[in-house]
Amino acid sequence: MTTTANVQTEPVSAPAAGVNWTPLQEAGRDHLWMHFSRMAPFQEKPMRVIDHAEGVYLYDDRGQKILDGLSGLFVVQAGHGREELANAAAEQAKKLAYFPAWGIANEPVIQLSERLASYAPGSLNRVFFTSGGGEAVESAWKVAKQYFKLTGKPMKHKVISRMSAYHGTTQGALAITGLPAMKQAFEPLTPGGFRAANTDFYRAPEHGDDLVDFGLWAANRIEEAILQEGPETVAAVVLEPVQNSGGCFTPPPGYFQRVREICDRYDVLLVSDEVICAFGRHGTMFACEKFGYEPDIITCAKGMSSGYGPIGAMIANERVMEPFLQGTNFFPHGYTFGGHPVSAAVSLANLDIFEREGLNQRVLDNEQAFGDTLRKLLDLPIVGDVRGDGYFWGIELVRDKGTKETFDAAARELLIKQFLPNALMDNGLYCRPDDRVNPVIQVAPPLISGQAEFDEMEQILRGTLQDAWALV
Repeated sequence: MTTTANVQTEPVSAPAAGVNWTPLQEAGRDHLWMHFSRMAPFQEKPMRVIDHAEGVYLYDDRGQKILDGLSGLFVVQAGHGREELANAAAEQAKKLAYFPAWGIANEPVIQLSERLASYAPGSLNRVFFTSGGGEAVESAWKVAKQYFKLTGKPMKHKVISRMSAYHGTTQGALAITGLPAMKQAFEPLTPGGFRAANTDFYRAPEHGDDLVDFGLWAANRIEEAILQEGPETVAAVVLEPVQNSGGCFTPPPGYFQRVREICDRYDVLLVSDEVICAFGRHGTMFACEKFGYEPDIITCAKGMSSGYGPIGAMIANERVMEPFLQGTNFFPHGYTFGGHPVSAAVSLANLDIFEREGLNQRVLDNEQAFGDTLRKLLDLPIVGDVRGDGYFWGIELVRDKGTKETFDAAARELLIKQFLPNALMDNGLYCRPDDRVNPVIQVAPPLISGQAEFDEMEQILRGTLQDAWALV
Protein backbone atom coordinates (compact mmCIF):
# COMPACT_ATOMS: atom_id res chain seq x y z
CA MET A 1 0.00 0.00 0.00
CA THR A 2 1.37 3.40 -0.99
CA THR A 3 0.14 6.74 0.25
CA THR A 4 1.31 10.17 -0.79
CA ALA A 5 -0.29 12.00 2.10
CA ASN A 6 1.82 14.86 3.42
CA VAL A 7 4.99 13.57 1.78
CA GLN A 8 8.00 15.87 1.49
CA THR A 9 10.39 15.36 -1.41
CA GLU A 10 13.73 16.51 -2.82
CA PRO A 11 14.17 18.84 -5.79
CA VAL A 12 12.66 17.68 -9.09
CA SER A 13 15.82 18.92 -10.79
CA ALA A 14 19.05 17.15 -9.88
CA PRO A 15 22.02 19.15 -8.57
CA ALA A 16 24.30 20.61 -11.19
CA ALA A 17 26.62 18.13 -12.87
CA GLY A 18 29.78 17.52 -10.94
CA VAL A 19 28.39 18.45 -7.53
CA ASN A 20 30.03 16.29 -4.91
CA TRP A 21 28.36 14.86 -1.86
CA THR A 22 29.67 16.39 1.33
CA PRO A 23 30.53 14.04 4.19
CA LEU A 24 27.49 15.36 6.05
CA GLN A 25 25.17 14.63 3.13
CA GLU A 26 26.65 11.15 2.79
CA ALA A 27 26.02 10.53 6.48
CA GLY A 28 22.44 11.76 6.08
CA ARG A 29 21.91 9.50 3.08
CA ASP A 30 23.22 6.47 4.93
CA HIS A 31 21.78 6.98 8.40
CA LEU A 32 19.02 9.61 8.70
CA TRP A 33 15.40 8.46 8.37
CA MET A 34 13.42 11.66 7.91
CA HIS A 35 9.81 12.21 8.90
CA PHE A 36 6.96 12.15 6.35
CA SER A 37 9.52 11.87 3.56
CA ARG A 38 10.13 9.62 0.60
CA MET A 39 13.64 8.33 1.21
CA ALA A 40 14.42 6.99 -2.27
CA PRO A 41 15.28 10.39 -3.81
CA PHE A 42 17.96 10.96 -1.20
CA GLN A 43 19.85 7.95 -2.48
CA GLU A 44 20.48 9.80 -5.75
CA LYS A 45 20.49 13.50 -4.86
CA PRO A 46 22.14 15.20 -1.89
CA MET A 47 19.62 16.38 0.70
CA ARG A 48 19.32 20.06 1.49
CA VAL A 49 20.82 20.87 4.91
CA ILE A 50 19.81 23.96 6.89
CA ASP A 51 22.94 25.33 8.51
CA HIS A 52 21.68 28.24 10.60
CA ALA A 53 18.85 30.74 10.96
CA GLU A 54 18.40 34.34 12.07
CA GLY A 55 15.19 36.30 12.53
CA VAL A 56 12.81 35.17 9.78
CA TYR A 57 15.47 33.67 7.51
CA LEU A 58 17.03 30.24 7.08
CA TYR A 59 20.45 29.66 5.54
CA ASP A 60 21.27 26.33 3.94
CA ASP A 61 24.59 24.56 3.48
CA ARG A 62 24.95 26.12 0.03
CA GLY A 63 24.66 29.61 1.47
CA GLN A 64 21.15 30.26 0.15
CA LYS A 65 18.98 32.67 2.13
CA ILE A 66 15.40 31.39 2.52
CA LEU A 67 12.43 33.18 4.10
CA ASP A 68 10.89 30.91 6.74
CA GLY A 69 7.25 31.21 5.72
CA LEU A 70 6.13 28.37 7.99
CA SER A 71 7.86 29.19 11.29
CA GLY A 72 9.69 25.89 10.95
CA LEU A 73 6.45 23.94 11.40
CA PHE A 74 4.11 26.56 12.90
CA VAL A 75 6.58 26.74 15.79
CA VAL A 76 9.14 29.57 15.76
CA GLN A 77 6.84 32.39 16.86
CA ALA A 78 9.54 34.71 18.21
CA GLY A 79 11.94 34.13 15.32
CA HIS A 80 15.26 32.37 14.97
CA GLY A 81 18.52 33.16 16.72
CA ARG A 82 17.12 34.52 19.99
CA GLU A 83 20.14 34.53 22.28
CA GLU A 84 18.10 35.04 25.42
CA LEU A 85 16.24 31.78 24.74
CA ALA A 86 19.49 29.93 24.15
CA ASN A 87 20.87 31.47 27.33
CA ALA A 88 17.75 30.48 29.30
CA ALA A 89 18.29 26.89 28.19
CA ALA A 90 21.97 26.96 29.11
CA GLU A 91 21.38 28.47 32.54
CA GLN A 92 18.67 25.97 33.41
CA ALA A 93 20.75 23.06 32.12
CA LYS A 94 23.59 24.11 34.40
CA LYS A 95 21.22 24.35 37.37
CA LEU A 96 18.97 21.32 36.76
CA ALA A 97 19.03 19.72 33.33
CA TYR A 98 16.49 16.99 33.95
CA PHE A 99 14.09 15.61 36.48
CA PRO A 100 10.76 13.86 35.78
CA ALA A 101 7.48 15.48 36.79
CA TRP A 102 6.41 12.26 38.50
CA GLY A 103 5.34 13.18 42.00
CA ILE A 104 8.23 15.62 42.49
CA ALA A 105 8.26 19.09 40.95
CA ASN A 106 10.87 21.61 39.92
CA GLU A 107 10.79 25.40 39.78
CA PRO A 108 10.39 26.09 36.03
CA VAL A 109 7.65 23.47 35.65
CA ILE A 110 5.62 25.00 38.49
CA GLN A 111 6.17 28.52 37.19
CA LEU A 112 5.18 27.57 33.65
CA SER A 113 2.03 25.79 34.79
CA GLU A 114 1.02 28.92 36.71
CA ARG A 115 1.80 31.09 33.70
CA LEU A 116 -0.24 28.98 31.29
CA ALA A 117 -3.16 28.84 33.70
CA SER A 118 -3.12 32.63 33.91
CA TYR A 119 -3.52 32.83 30.11
CA ALA A 120 -6.16 30.11 29.76
CA PRO A 121 -9.85 31.05 29.95
CA GLY A 122 -12.25 30.30 32.80
CA SER A 123 -11.23 27.55 35.17
CA LEU A 124 -8.69 25.85 32.90
CA ASN A 125 -6.10 25.82 35.66
CA ARG A 126 -4.52 22.35 35.57
CA VAL A 127 -1.53 21.79 33.29
CA PHE A 128 -0.26 18.32 32.34
CA PHE A 129 3.00 18.58 30.41
CA THR A 130 4.00 16.43 27.45
CA SER A 131 6.88 16.34 24.97
CA GLY A 132 4.78 17.66 22.10
CA GLY A 133 1.38 18.11 20.50
CA GLY A 134 0.44 14.55 19.58
CA GLU A 135 1.13 13.46 23.14
CA ALA A 136 -1.08 16.29 24.40
CA VAL A 137 -3.98 15.07 22.25
CA GLU A 138 -3.33 11.49 23.35
CA SER A 139 -3.43 12.67 26.97
CA ALA A 140 -6.70 14.53 26.44
CA TRP A 141 -8.47 11.45 25.11
CA LYS A 142 -7.14 9.28 27.91
CA VAL A 143 -8.13 11.74 30.61
CA ALA A 144 -11.61 12.12 29.09
CA LYS A 145 -12.12 8.36 29.23
CA GLN A 146 -10.94 8.10 32.80
CA TYR A 147 -12.88 11.17 33.90
CA PHE A 148 -16.16 9.59 32.90
CA LYS A 149 -15.21 6.28 34.49
CA LEU A 150 -14.51 8.08 37.75
CA THR A 151 -17.79 10.01 37.55
CA GLY A 152 -20.01 6.99 36.96
CA LYS A 153 -20.37 7.03 33.16
CA PRO A 154 -17.95 4.29 32.09
CA MET A 155 -19.49 3.84 28.62
CA LYS A 156 -18.36 7.30 27.55
CA HIS A 157 -15.18 6.70 25.57
CA LYS A 158 -15.69 7.82 21.94
CA VAL A 159 -14.40 11.01 20.32
CA ILE A 160 -16.00 13.10 17.58
CA SER A 161 -13.58 15.05 15.41
CA ARG A 162 -13.88 16.56 11.94
CA MET A 163 -13.38 15.19 8.47
CA SER A 164 -9.82 15.63 7.16
CA ALA A 165 -8.57 17.09 10.48
CA TYR A 166 -5.12 16.08 11.69
CA HIS A 167 -4.49 15.56 15.42
CA GLY A 168 -1.26 13.58 15.70
CA THR A 169 0.54 10.35 14.90
CA THR A 170 0.23 8.25 18.07
CA GLN A 171 -2.28 5.43 17.81
CA GLY A 172 -4.93 7.33 19.76
CA ALA A 173 -4.35 10.74 18.17
CA LEU A 174 -4.25 9.11 14.74
CA ALA A 175 -7.62 7.48 15.45
CA ILE A 176 -8.99 10.98 16.08
CA THR A 177 -7.42 12.19 12.83
CA GLY A 178 -9.80 12.40 9.86
CA LEU A 179 -7.33 11.61 7.06
CA PRO A 180 -7.79 8.01 5.83
CA ALA A 181 -4.57 7.93 3.79
CA MET A 182 -2.51 8.74 6.88
CA LYS A 183 -4.04 5.85 8.82
CA GLN A 184 -4.12 2.96 6.38
CA ALA A 185 -0.56 1.78 6.97
CA PHE A 186 -1.17 1.51 10.73
CA GLU A 187 -4.64 0.06 10.99
CA PRO A 188 -6.30 -1.25 13.05
CA LEU A 189 -6.07 1.82 15.26
CA THR A 190 -7.48 2.60 18.68
CA PRO A 191 -11.27 2.20 18.34
CA GLY A 192 -13.63 5.05 19.12
CA GLY A 193 -12.85 7.86 16.66
CA PHE A 194 -15.74 9.23 14.60
CA ARG A 195 -16.03 12.14 12.18
CA ALA A 196 -18.36 15.06 11.44
CA ALA A 197 -18.27 17.78 8.78
CA ASN A 198 -15.58 20.45 8.87
CA THR A 199 -15.92 24.18 8.11
CA ASP A 200 -14.59 24.31 4.53
CA PHE A 201 -16.88 27.11 3.32
CA TYR A 202 -15.18 27.24 -0.10
CA ARG A 203 -16.58 23.77 -0.80
CA ALA A 204 -19.66 23.95 1.41
CA PRO A 205 -22.05 21.08 0.60
CA GLU A 206 -24.95 23.17 1.92
CA HIS A 207 -25.55 26.89 2.64
CA GLY A 208 -22.67 27.89 0.39
CA ASP A 209 -24.21 31.35 0.05
CA ASP A 210 -24.49 32.13 3.77
CA LEU A 211 -21.52 31.74 6.14
CA VAL A 212 -23.57 31.90 9.33
CA ASP A 213 -26.10 29.30 8.17
CA PHE A 214 -23.26 27.10 6.98
CA GLY A 215 -21.57 27.34 10.37
CA LEU A 216 -24.73 26.29 12.18
CA TRP A 217 -25.20 23.45 9.70
CA ALA A 218 -21.61 22.24 10.31
CA ALA A 219 -22.00 22.48 14.10
CA ASN A 220 -25.24 20.52 13.95
CA ARG A 221 -23.42 17.70 12.19
CA ILE A 222 -21.50 17.25 15.45
CA GLU A 223 -24.76 16.84 17.33
CA GLU A 224 -25.88 14.39 14.67
CA ALA A 225 -22.71 12.33 15.17
CA ILE A 226 -23.16 12.28 18.95
CA LEU A 227 -26.75 11.11 18.57
CA GLN A 228 -25.74 8.52 15.99
CA GLU A 229 -23.17 7.00 18.34
CA GLY A 230 -25.27 7.49 21.45
CA PRO A 231 -24.55 10.32 23.89
CA GLU A 232 -23.93 7.78 26.63
CA THR A 233 -20.85 6.57 24.67
CA VAL A 234 -19.28 9.88 23.59
CA ALA A 235 -16.62 11.37 25.86
CA ALA A 236 -15.21 14.27 23.86
CA VAL A 237 -15.38 16.46 20.80
CA VAL A 238 -11.89 17.45 19.57
CA LEU A 239 -11.64 20.49 17.28
CA GLU A 240 -8.93 22.88 16.14
CA PRO A 241 -9.96 26.54 16.31
CA VAL A 242 -8.75 26.85 12.71
CA GLN A 243 -8.41 23.47 11.02
CA ASN A 244 -4.94 22.96 9.61
CA SER A 245 -5.31 20.03 7.23
CA GLY A 246 -7.13 21.12 4.10
CA GLY A 247 -5.73 24.61 4.34
CA CYS A 248 -6.90 26.81 7.21
CA PHE A 249 -10.64 26.23 7.58
CA THR A 250 -11.77 29.09 9.84
CA PRO A 251 -14.82 28.84 12.13
CA PRO A 252 -17.93 30.68 10.88
CA PRO A 253 -19.60 33.15 13.27
CA GLY A 254 -21.56 31.28 15.93
CA TYR A 255 -20.02 27.91 15.13
CA PHE A 256 -18.15 27.30 18.36
CA GLN A 257 -20.93 28.76 20.48
CA ARG A 258 -23.29 26.17 19.00
CA VAL A 259 -20.72 23.39 19.52
CA ARG A 260 -20.38 24.41 23.16
CA GLU A 261 -24.18 24.18 23.58
CA ILE A 262 -24.18 20.72 22.03
CA CYS A 263 -21.38 19.45 24.28
CA ASP A 264 -23.13 20.79 27.37
CA ARG A 265 -26.44 19.21 26.35
CA TYR A 266 -24.97 15.74 26.02
CA ASP A 267 -22.32 15.95 28.78
CA VAL A 268 -19.40 15.75 26.35
CA LEU A 269 -16.02 17.38 26.98
CA LEU A 270 -14.99 20.00 24.42
CA VAL A 271 -11.28 19.79 23.58
CA SER A 272 -9.71 22.74 21.76
CA ASP A 273 -6.71 21.33 19.90
CA GLU A 274 -4.44 24.37 19.76
CA VAL A 275 -1.15 22.66 18.99
CA ILE A 276 -0.81 25.07 16.06
CA CYS A 277 -3.27 27.80 16.99
CA ALA A 278 -2.04 28.75 20.47
CA PHE A 279 0.69 31.22 21.42
CA GLY A 280 0.00 34.10 19.11
CA ARG A 281 -0.70 32.37 15.81
CA HIS A 282 -4.09 34.12 15.84
CA GLY A 283 -3.15 37.08 18.02
CA THR A 284 -4.11 35.63 21.42
CA MET A 285 -2.35 33.19 23.71
CA PHE A 286 -5.13 30.69 23.09
CA ALA A 287 -7.24 30.91 19.96
CA CYS A 288 -10.42 29.86 21.75
CA GLU A 289 -10.31 33.31 23.35
CA LYS A 290 -10.33 34.98 19.94
CA PHE A 291 -13.18 32.86 18.67
CA GLY A 292 -15.28 33.27 21.79
CA TYR A 293 -15.63 29.85 23.40
CA GLU A 294 -14.43 28.14 26.55
CA PRO A 295 -13.39 24.50 26.16
CA ASP A 296 -12.97 21.94 28.92
CA ILE A 297 -9.47 21.01 27.75
CA ILE A 298 -6.85 22.77 25.63
CA THR A 299 -4.02 20.88 23.95
CA CYS A 300 -1.01 22.96 22.95
CA ALA A 301 2.68 22.72 22.04
CA LYS A 302 4.76 24.19 19.17
CA GLY A 303 4.86 27.94 19.87
CA MET A 304 5.06 27.54 23.64
CA SER A 305 8.86 27.59 23.43
CA SER A 306 9.15 28.98 19.88
CA GLY A 307 10.87 25.69 19.12
CA TYR A 308 13.84 26.32 21.40
CA GLY A 309 12.85 23.25 23.43
CA PRO A 310 10.39 20.38 22.84
CA ILE A 311 7.31 20.78 25.01
CA GLY A 312 3.53 20.42 24.96
CA ALA A 313 0.67 20.48 27.41
CA MET A 314 -2.87 19.45 28.12
CA ILE A 315 -4.67 22.13 30.13
CA ALA A 316 -7.85 20.98 31.90
CA ASN A 317 -10.54 22.84 33.79
CA GLU A 318 -11.41 22.28 37.43
CA ARG A 319 -14.38 20.10 36.50
CA VAL A 320 -12.09 17.59 34.78
CA MET A 321 -9.53 17.75 37.58
CA GLU A 322 -12.00 17.35 40.46
CA PRO A 323 -12.33 13.52 40.56
CA PHE A 324 -8.54 13.17 40.38
CA LEU A 325 -8.27 15.11 43.65
CA GLN A 326 -10.26 12.50 45.56
CA GLY A 327 -8.77 9.73 47.67
CA THR A 328 -6.37 7.42 45.87
CA ASN A 329 -7.44 8.39 42.34
CA PHE A 330 -4.67 9.33 39.93
CA PHE A 331 -4.01 9.58 36.19
CA PRO A 332 -1.80 6.56 35.29
CA HIS A 333 -0.14 8.28 32.37
CA GLY A 334 3.00 10.31 31.71
CA TYR A 335 6.12 10.90 29.62
CA THR A 336 9.80 10.80 30.43
CA PHE A 337 10.38 14.25 28.98
CA GLY A 338 6.99 15.78 29.79
CA GLY A 339 7.68 19.06 31.57
CA HIS A 340 11.41 18.96 30.92
CA PRO A 341 13.00 21.64 33.13
CA VAL A 342 15.07 23.13 30.31
CA SER A 343 12.13 23.32 27.93
CA ALA A 344 10.00 24.83 30.68
CA ALA A 345 12.60 27.49 31.43
CA VAL A 346 12.92 28.32 27.74
CA SER A 347 9.13 28.56 27.43
CA LEU A 348 8.99 31.05 30.29
CA ALA A 349 11.62 33.18 28.57
CA ASN A 350 9.72 32.89 25.29
CA LEU A 351 6.50 34.07 26.94
CA ASP A 352 8.45 37.00 28.39
CA ILE A 353 9.30 37.99 24.81
CA PHE A 354 5.63 37.73 23.86
CA GLU A 355 4.69 40.18 26.59
CA ARG A 356 7.63 42.54 26.23
CA GLU A 357 7.40 42.83 22.44
CA GLY A 358 3.61 42.61 22.19
CA LEU A 359 3.67 39.77 19.68
CA ASN A 360 -0.03 38.99 20.06
CA GLN A 361 -0.99 42.56 19.33
CA ARG A 362 1.43 42.60 16.41
CA VAL A 363 -0.48 39.74 14.83
CA LEU A 364 -3.82 41.47 15.41
CA ASP A 365 -2.45 44.69 13.92
CA ASN A 366 -1.04 42.98 10.83
CA GLU A 367 -3.40 40.10 10.04
CA GLN A 368 -5.58 42.17 7.70
CA ALA A 369 -2.55 43.36 5.74
CA PHE A 370 -1.19 39.82 5.56
CA GLY A 371 -4.47 38.48 4.22
CA ASP A 372 -4.84 41.36 1.76
CA THR A 373 -1.33 40.75 0.44
CA LEU A 374 -1.94 37.04 -0.09
CA ARG A 375 -5.33 37.70 -1.72
CA LYS A 376 -3.49 39.46 -4.54
CA LEU A 377 -2.70 35.93 -5.74
CA LEU A 378 -6.38 35.42 -6.59
CA ASP A 379 -5.67 36.95 -10.00
CA LEU A 380 -3.69 33.82 -10.91
CA PRO A 381 -5.65 31.09 -12.75
CA ILE A 382 -4.29 28.38 -10.43
CA VAL A 383 -5.46 30.07 -7.18
CA GLY A 384 -9.04 29.28 -6.23
CA ASP A 385 -9.23 30.49 -2.65
CA VAL A 386 -7.15 32.34 -0.07
CA ARG A 387 -8.35 31.86 3.50
CA GLY A 388 -7.06 32.07 7.03
CA ASP A 389 -6.74 34.16 10.16
CA GLY A 390 -3.94 35.77 12.10
CA TYR A 391 -0.59 34.54 10.79
CA PHE A 392 -2.04 31.25 9.49
CA TRP A 393 -3.20 31.17 5.85
CA GLY A 394 -3.96 28.65 3.13
CA ILE A 395 -3.98 29.09 -0.64
CA GLU A 396 -6.07 26.48 -2.46
CA LEU A 397 -4.93 25.52 -5.95
CA VAL A 398 -7.47 24.57 -8.61
CA ARG A 399 -7.60 23.41 -12.20
CA ASP A 400 -10.60 25.66 -12.97
CA LYS A 401 -11.52 28.71 -10.90
CA GLY A 402 -15.06 28.91 -12.21
CA THR A 403 -16.04 25.35 -11.35
CA LYS A 404 -13.58 24.90 -8.44
CA GLU A 405 -12.35 21.75 -10.18
CA THR A 406 -9.33 20.36 -8.37
CA PHE A 407 -6.33 18.54 -9.84
CA ASP A 408 -6.24 14.82 -10.57
CA ALA A 409 -3.78 12.44 -8.95
CA ALA A 410 -1.13 12.80 -11.65
CA ALA A 411 -1.19 16.60 -11.50
CA ARG A 412 -1.05 16.52 -7.69
CA GLU A 413 1.98 14.28 -7.84
CA LEU A 414 3.70 16.69 -10.17
CA LEU A 415 2.69 19.87 -8.33
CA ILE A 416 2.68 18.98 -4.65
CA LYS A 417 5.17 16.14 -4.44
CA GLN A 418 7.71 16.99 -7.09
CA PHE A 419 7.71 20.63 -8.15
CA LEU A 420 6.37 23.09 -5.59
CA PRO A 421 8.18 22.18 -2.33
CA ASN A 422 11.59 22.55 -3.85
CA ALA A 423 10.88 25.22 -6.44
CA LEU A 424 9.66 27.43 -3.61
CA MET A 425 12.79 26.71 -1.59
CA ASP A 426 14.98 27.33 -4.62
CA ASN A 427 13.19 30.65 -5.10
CA GLY A 428 13.80 31.60 -1.47
CA LEU A 429 10.64 30.62 0.42
CA TYR A 430 10.03 27.77 2.82
CA CYS A 431 6.32 27.04 3.20
CA ARG A 432 4.06 24.00 2.91
CA PRO A 433 2.50 22.58 -0.24
CA ASP A 434 0.04 19.92 0.92
CA ASP A 435 -2.63 17.72 -0.66
CA ARG A 436 -3.96 15.72 2.23
CA VAL A 437 -7.34 17.11 1.18
CA ASN A 438 -7.29 19.42 -1.87
CA PRO A 439 -4.00 20.96 -3.03
CA VAL A 440 -3.04 23.95 -0.91
CA ILE A 441 -0.01 26.00 0.04
CA GLN A 442 0.13 27.05 3.69
CA VAL A 443 2.02 30.02 5.04
CA ALA A 444 2.52 30.80 8.71
CA PRO A 445 5.56 33.07 9.23
CA PRO A 446 7.18 33.98 12.55
CA LEU A 447 5.15 36.54 14.48
CA ILE A 448 7.93 39.10 14.12
CA SER A 449 7.19 39.29 10.37
CA GLY A 450 5.68 42.40 8.81
CA GLN A 451 4.74 43.91 5.46
CA ALA A 452 8.18 43.47 3.93
CA GLU A 453 8.02 39.72 4.57
CA PHE A 454 4.39 39.54 3.38
CA ASP A 455 5.39 41.18 0.10
CA GLU A 456 8.37 38.88 -0.31
CA MET A 457 6.18 35.82 0.23
CA GLU A 458 3.60 37.05 -2.26
CA GLN A 459 6.18 37.73 -4.95
CA ILE A 460 7.88 34.35 -4.57
CA LEU A 461 4.55 32.55 -4.48
CA ARG A 462 3.38 34.45 -7.56
CA GLY A 463 6.39 33.58 -9.67
CA THR A 464 6.49 29.96 -8.54
CA LEU A 465 2.75 29.43 -9.08
CA GLN A 466 3.01 30.90 -12.57
CA ASP A 467 5.69 28.31 -13.31
CA ALA A 468 3.52 25.60 -11.74
CA TRP A 469 0.53 26.56 -13.91
CA ALA A 470 2.70 26.22 -17.02
CA LEU A 471 3.53 22.63 -15.97
CA VAL A 472 -0.08 21.48 -15.69
